[in-house]
Amino acid sequence: MATKTATTNGGKLNELKAPPTIAHHEDTAPRKQAPVPLTVEGIAAQRAKAGKLVAGTAAYSDSDMFKSPHAYNQPKARRWDHLLSPEAVARKPCVLKKAATLLKKPGLLSLGGGLPSSDNFPIESLSMQVPHPPVFDHASIEIPDSDIVIGKHDIRDKDGVFDLATALNYGQAVGSAQMLRWVTEHTELVSRPPYADWQCALTIGSTGALDSALRMFCDRGRKDSILTEEYSFSTALETITPMGINIVGVRVDEQGLLPKNLDEILSNWDESARGARKPTVLYTVPSGQNPTGATMGAKRRKEVYDVCSKHDIFILEDEPYYYLQMPPYDKENSAAQPGAVDTSLNQSTEDFLQSLIPTLLSIDVDGRVLRMDSFSKVVVPGSRIGWVTGSEQIIERYIRHTECSSQGPAGFSQALMYKLLDETWGHEGYLRWLINLRGEYTRRRDALLDACEKHLPKDVVSWTPPAAGMFHWISVDHTRHPHAGQKTILEIEEEIFDSCIERGVLACRGSWFRAERDVEPTGLFFRTTYAAASQADMDVAIQRFGEAVRASFGIENNGIETGSPAKRRRIV
Repeated sequence: MATKTATTNGGKLNELKAPPTIAHHEDTAPRKQAPVPLTVEGIAAQRAKAGKLVAGTAAYSDSDMFKSPHAYNQPKARRWDHLLSPEAVARKPCVLKKAATLLKKPGLLSLGGGLPSSDNFPIESLSMQVPHPPVFDHASIEIPDSDIVIGKHDIRDKDGVFDLATALNYGQAVGSAQMLRWVTEHTELVSRPPYADWQCALTIGSTGALDSALRMFCDRGRKDSILTEEYSFSTALETITPMGINIVGVRVDEQGLLPKNLDEILSNWDESARGARKPTVLYTVPSGQNPTGATMGAKRRKEVYDVCSKHDIFILEDEPYYYLQMPPYDKENSAAQPGAVDTSLNQSTEDFLQSLIPTLLSIDVDGRVLRMDSFSKVVVPGSRIGWVTGSEQIIERYIRHTECSSQGPAGFSQALMYKLLDETWGHEGYLRWLINLRGEYTRRRDALLDACEKHLPKDVVSWTPPAAGMFHWISVDHTRHPHAGQKTILEIEEEIFDSCIERGVLACRGSWFRAERDVEPTGLFFRTTYAAASQADMDVAIQRFGEAVRASFGIENNGIETGSPAKRRRIV
């Protein structure tokens, strides 16, 4: 049986038995030096030592097979039995998935699992063209050998590591070993979780991962509650509400969640008055938060984590925009100006990783964070593939849920993403892609902010330039509206929204994202995005938005407010 070596805190060598369905052939010579943190260059050496990855149909795998020895130089995570829902506790392993591990036995003739024969798959191969580092432009698609092909029997016929016969059949809910290896290595590069028994599992994207996580930690019958930003991802709210879970909004500022308000809510929780148990779960988007665009700094993340530790709160860290962290906006030197040069393209991947704000996972000494990563915002949304990282106990429970629901991401997605990320780009190429993408979103953000500076009435409209992500949160001062006190915030919001539609621009109403829908909002906001529109279209759209605000507030385009003399003022 193949083995893998890990070093514990005590310095002793432990053998981790790799299930026989996946073969590693590695050097068994004694270790001569203490393990060092994993690097991009170190991954190649680690793989060379492990030997070729052999993982057939429905092969069992877990992150312990792919972590570096350095990952084990930590204590183990806490147990979370006291926070798991009755549903999560009741989940049992899928017997058919478990039976698939028996296929390792040589000469075994299977009449058990319903695994279709790959001979009957009507797809012989898939091919695609992708850009190549470092520039990722159209010319890079024209280089020799730019066609990427994966065939039905590449493992058998071409000594390959992955093929369609394996990818397109049933697999384990944790995902294919081939993609699990890649996300495990990537997670260790970026977050280096500070406990030994962390694991990864592939997902069908963060929304699906959130649905499973909510079922693991919350239960309608217990009158459970969940904490989140006072303005939160609308789809997340729409996922939570029908489950009968009480949603509690935490106030935010330009850096997201306010730790003091989070602590106040938990310290003063009155179960009778609230009609729900004290929350045990926080759902948050720390980077480029949807919809506010807020990004927690390193200090803020530590403060939020400390409050959660104090009150024993489990954290769902949803980070689809984490790698879209951008430099501060400088309107005098906007990246959207003609001829602007992105000097960060010359940044090394090591420096890029060092520049990223630490993840909540990277400061999680307890194993109280379930981090949700996704390729949706940084590769393609239609892949419907991502991954979660958490303690061994939590990932094992997560797998039990997905075995009986999604069964993991589609084989097509896993096959194509493997060919792109592992065989074509590798970790170095993927990080270079993220550096390139950061520059693209910086230009887009700056174009939208340039338009805001030019077209919006700043006496009644304000904003904080986003430091990550793809959303821009615009605040409108409702107290200066001619009918303030006569019209509610929601009525003014609706008036501006309808006026925007009439003028041909869609800006999302802030109220759509309120965590506590039954509470009157205290502010008036609109969410805009720079994700896809051209620079010219963004300029026109913001101009139309500005016109809608002016019309509602009675402000003429020349900067003079119409209406009663008492309300008249100059717009600077």
